[in-house]
Amino acid sequence: MFDNERYITKGVNEGIPFLTTIFLWDMIEEARRKTQLDYLQVFELYVVHDDGKPMQKVIHTQEQPPYKNVKAFPCDKPVIAKIFCIDDETHSTMLLASEY
Repeated sequence: MFDNERYITKGVNEGIPFLTTIFLWDMIEEARRKTQLDYLQVFELYVVHDDGKPMQKVIHTQEQPPYKNVKAFPCDKPVIAKIFCIDDETHSTMLLASEY
């Protein structure tokens, strides 16, 4: 899973910073090393602050087998969003939950 061509939707392209999308794909790669991946990866993005500086908080989950990973990184323009990554065996697509 998730070792094929990768795509992002127009909503992700226009609404999520490029470096954030790279970070999300990297989180999928990290999960691949730790567990078997489900076809659906879920990311919840939040804005947090550390010493007054904006940070992007990401909660990465999947249902089967259960998996959860939480990370935060400095980001000039953090966003609040829910993102799905879906693998259909021929390609992987990152999309906003509202585009599903």
